[in-house]
Amino acid sequence: MLKNTLALAAALTLAVHADPTTKPAPENPAPAQPAKKQPAKAQTAVPVKPKAADKAAIPAAKVAEKPAEPKKESPADSELEKAKAEQGRLAIFNALATEKQKHDTLDLRSDIALLKLEKELLVETLALAAAQENSKQADAIAKFESEKERLTREVTLAKLRSEHLSSQLKELQATSSLKTSALMAQISEIETSNKREDYVDAEPQYLDNPLKKDGTLVISDRRIPFNGPVTSNLADKVTERINYFNNKDPKKPIFIVIDDSPGGSVMAGYRILKSMEGSEAPVYVVVKSFAASMAATITTLAEKSFVYPNAVILHHQISQSFMFSSMNLTEQKENVDDLMRWWNRLAGPIAEKMGITPDEFIEMMYKKTVSGDWSEFGDDAVKLKWADHAVTRIHETALLKNPDAKKVAVATTTRASESDNGLTPAIDDQGNPYMILPRRNPKDAYLMHNPDGYYRFK
Repeated sequence: MLKNTLALAAALTLAVHADPTTKPAPENPAPAQPAKKQPAKAQTAVPVKPKAADKAAIPAAKVAEKPAEPKKESPADSELEKAKAEQGRLAIFNALATEKQKHDTLDLRSDIALLKLEKELLVETLALAAAQENSKQADAIAKFESEKERLTREVTLAKLRSEHLSSQLKELQATSSLKTSALMAQISEIETSNKREDYVDAEPQYLDNPLKKDGTLVISDRRIPFNGPVTSNLADKVTERINYFNNKDPKKPIFIVIDDSPGGSVMAGYRILKSMEGSEAPVYVVVKSFAASMAATITTLAEKSFVYPNAVILHHQISQSFMFSSMNLTEQKENVDDLMRWWNRLAGPIAEKMGITPDEFIEMMYKKTVSGDWSEFGDDAVKLKWADHAVTRIHETALLKNPDAKKVAVATTTRASESDNGLTPAIDDQGNPYMILPRRNPKDAYLMHNPDGYYRFK
């Protein structure tokens, strides 16, 4: 509408200033040419200013009705009028160009406006989507926070329950612990009382003369067990204890207590004899049951020996057994010479103590038995000077603890204690019990009573 109005105003202006016979300017006029001079009479019309374009709508007939009044114009006025006319024409051209430019850019501006609208629509759409997303996130966050609060409450509640249960458990444990402690204290008191009952209110007695006038022998804790075959292992234990008790007290008596020993290695027994002789403290031998061969020799040659009246002491000659070996006559003679030298060293002091010669000692052995195994009860052994004193009672003052309180196997035979010698009983293929003696030194001999073959040699 605006475009049409401007075009009409431009046409009316040209019609006022132009010659009626002049054709209208083309839609796209050529560059402005200098205006042709018109006759003075034709310039009677008053120039119309571009701003008064709306007045151009006044019908051309009314303009024509006004009579032209001749007027004299000066040259300056004429030039001014021309300038004004040119100014108006140029203003129209400028307006036309502007409108044309607007017309040419109308589609572009329309596209721009459309793009702006689309941009605004897109922005609004994105804003809406963002708002929706934010709303969803807000809902999710709100849900998450709600769930978090719920879980927190549940965790707190569970923690409180756990602490409550823990407190109850601690209370129960404390109560149980108190009860248990009380029971344990009672048990400990009972056990301690029972243990105390296993001990006697006494101390070992150390007497310079252990034999009392009533025939009671008093043995202290300075005692050395001597049981089973005489071996190097047993000799080690006996001699070590003799040395220990000497170092502890060189005056109080030491007791070698023989329950049951069949004798054994001459070298091991001789080592025990020399340890007894070298002891500063007196070493006494006590035989409660049986001492034969090398054990009998140790009993007889001790500084003092004590026996029960019914204990058995047995002496015999040195004997030798050979298995899986053969010797010529010279070797046999050498072996017999070695045995004789040992016999003289052992039997000589015994015969001297008895007041007889070694040959008389051998003769008396074979008068007693054809095997030469001369055994006597303790009281008769004292008469033969094989022992010094027969005692009616032995008081073991070192036994201060109840033996039944020990969790050990009870010995059922006198030979069960032979483990002290490093020997282990066994059963042969015929079901006979036996014990293998350790290999003897080539210069050693066994002075042992072994009638049933229980002790065997490798």
